[in-house]
Amino acid sequence: MTDPTPDSWRRTDAYLTTTLVTPDPDLDAALTDQREAGLPAIEVSPLSAKLLQLLIRIGGVRRVLEIGTLGGFSTIAMARVLPADGRLLTIEAEPRNAEVARASIARAGVDDRVEVRVGRGADVLPDVDEEFDLVFIDADKESNTIYLDHAARLTRPGAIVVVDNVVRAGRVSDPATEDEQVAGTRRGLEMLARDPRFEATALQTLDLKGWDGLAIALRVDPAS
Repeated sequence: MTDPTPDSWRRTDAYLTTTLVTPDPDLDAALTDQREAGLPAIEVSPLSAKLLQLLIRIGGVRRVLEIGTLGGFSTIAMARVLPADGRLLTIEAEPRNAEVARASIARAGVDDRVEVRVGRGADVLPDVDEEFDLVFIDADKESNTIYLDHAARLTRPGAIVVVDNVVRAGRVSDPATEDEQVAGTRRGLEMLARDPRFEATALQTLDLKGWDGLAIALRVDPAS
């Protein structure tokens, strides 16, 4: 078996994306606007966006909570597959990001089911009292345990929780790292392992975003 190289995994990612992901002009436009606005290129990959869409469809998800909007790429992708009466609440810390995202969401024609709230997740979430079927966490990693605690509070058993960027180029397994984002990621994974409200696994990914991964958790009943 050949060990992967950046060229080979990016080539493979491009092949899988071309083969499995249907082109979406609105998603392409959202990325273009994000780049032109100077927002960082840290959105999920097209394959990861497709995974979120499939989880929504497999789980019969009607209500989504997203923590970390950025330019709206993942927001639009998820809203695309919600039912007509579905709802997606997305929280974004940076007002400029939220402005770019709102414009892209409106152009994509999903603004009727999407609400963008501006503020740090840790500040906004205590005032959220809705119930969600899927929570996607893709914000500041230092706060992952806070976000997971709110995800458990705002869901019932059977809900899906997805946490992005849990491998961080392999640094998550390096005990010597002093990077607080890595430390926050590790704390989140350890919480998923020990908290009786979750059953979780994690997958490493090699794609156009590099070496990273995501955790997928099922919200469970601690009493069962």
